[in-house]
Amino acid sequence: MQSCEISSDSTDDSDSSSPRRPHHRQPRIVVIGAGLAGLAATKTLLDAGFTDVRVLDASHRVGGRVQSIQHGTASLELGATWIHGTNGNPVYHLAQEHRLLEHTTDSERSVGRISLYGKNGVAHYQTNRGRRIPKDLVEEFSDLYNEVYKLTQEFYQTGKPVCAESQNSVGVFTRDNMRQRITSDPDDSDAIKKLKLSLLQQYLKVESCESSSPSMDEVSLSEFGEWTEIPGAHHVIPGGFMKIVDILARDIPPRNISLEKPVRCIHWIASAQQQQQQQHRRESGDNRTWEEGGDGRGDDDGHRGDDDHNENNNNNHDNDDRLILGAGRPVHVECEDEEWLAADHVIVTASLGVLKDRHEALFSPPLPEEKVLAIEKLGISTTNKIFLEYAQPFWSPECNSIQLVWEEEEEEVVVKEEQGPVHPEEQWYKKICSFDVLYPPQRYGHMLNGWICGEEALLMERYDDDTVAETCTELLRRFTGNPDIPKPRRILRSCWGSNPYIRGSYSFTRVGSSGGDFERLAMPLPCADSTKAPPLQVLFAGEATHRKYYSTTHGALLSGQREANRLVEMYQDLHSAKTTTPNA
Repeated sequence: MQSCEISSDSTDDSDSSSPRRPHHRQPRIVVIGAGLAGLAATKTLLDAGFTDVRVLDASHRVGGRVQSIQHGTASLELGATWIHGTNGNPVYHLAQEHRLLEHTTDSERSVGRISLYGKNGVAHYQTNRGRRIPKDLVEEFSDLYNEVYKLTQEFYQTGKPVCAESQNSVGVFTRDNMRQRITSDPDDSDAIKKLKLSLLQQYLKVESCESSSPSMDEVSLSEFGEWTEIPGAHHVIPGGFMKIVDILARDIPPRNISLEKPVRCIHWIASAQQQQQQQHRRESGDNRTWEEGGDGRGDDDGHRGDDDHNENNNNNHDNDDRLILGAGRPVHVECEDEEWLAADHVIVTASLGVLKDRHEALFSPPLPEEKVLAIEKLGISTTNKIFLEYAQPFWSPECNSIQLVWEEEEEEVVVKEEQGPVHPEEQWYKKICSFDVLYPPQRYGHMLNGWICGEEALLMERYDDDTVAETCTELLRRFTGNPDIPKPRRILRSCWGSNPYIRGSYSFTRVGSSGGDFERLAMPLPCADSTKAPPLQVLFAGEATHRKYYSTTHGALLSGQREANRLVEMYQDLHSAKTTTPNA
């Protein structure tokens, strides 16, 4: 097998000055998705010498769940916002190397809670009765909450058994533990206890937004501590997180990326028997299925490439290579525009939400049961942002966020001991947990960022901008007690849940799932030990395939590099096997 570092034969490499090798061909690789995982995989392959790589994305842009919207001299992040940690974080190192953090303020470099834009200032906890909860009471509650939060980490980290009463749920365990501590405190009045129980519900909403779960009740207690935090501060990129996307895409030729190219189905070979059937169709001249639509590698004049025809005509040459790769190219990507792309390998970076929604139609033959179960067990939900811009701030200079505390929800902690509050559809706004102040104002102007997650976030997506702006205005007036707060002069919001090519924000370990499910989702097809079909036909990348760093941008980037390196190593091994002479 010609190694990728040496071979120059590629249907897309007609301008190359390298010598052609007609009896060897480059493996053709299709990457589905141009987010961080897909771009990282593509860049790694190109850097390793692969030349026949094509990226498909259903959207009109690259970036996936990274989307920066220019706002004057600043960028508003509808998707990924923070670089989480520094030590060994490849996203951080890219940002540092390309001087993207030069204008990051000290406040933006050391954020304790990841949904705050700056460490400076004070969070204002306001109730729906228009009163502010005293700072010392919030701090007292926060210390207690952090103690219990540490307990939720111990189950995985120490192997501590989970009690049946918790239902293996972070939300249930946290509420039960906190309620017991709050109600048994002899120094607090009943009114203070009720206020703390209301604060608990607000904290759990924030936790849900950060976990991108509908409710912390759905997050697995036994697995909660496995997610690994990279040491170091969280960082905001003033020029926009899209700068990271631009860096990854910079060295990928534009002709290798096809946008607005949704995929209908990935046809792969699950067994040697299926491979033989495909070979028989080719040899008998029954090529309609794969070739009428073209193999997607047309020349510069828009004609269909004839690479596969040449392979069939020359199948007496280099027969060992053909046996290694299977009959022709084993994978065929069927696109929504009726184009068919033949490939040796496909790297799928679709989100967990898309896989949940479409895996039955997206793969033929269907995915193995083990992988389907991993898709079904793992969780993904929607966390949306609502940006509100004002001509002048109505909040005080020291305020870094307005946290919304519904006082009546303390009753739901007591009455609904095993689940959080469930809001009627028309009360979707009750899931908005806070409005953070964007810092510094010299960059952003006077702007708030509201947070909402779960089913309520999907309901929010159904309304028009004016309705959402009006609803947020009423909320802010009610909670601050200021009836004169104006409507924002501009609103911008994300809609990740209803986007058919995204279907959610990021993954979490749902009750009943485990870290092993991330690994099962990452396993390539076909399973190496169960078939003689061509190896590594379909590979999987994306944040939901990284066991330690799921839900993060660095997890996505590392997963793309991981899958690309599988192929780099495979072709190095095949090249070594072909060029090594056995001992006599």
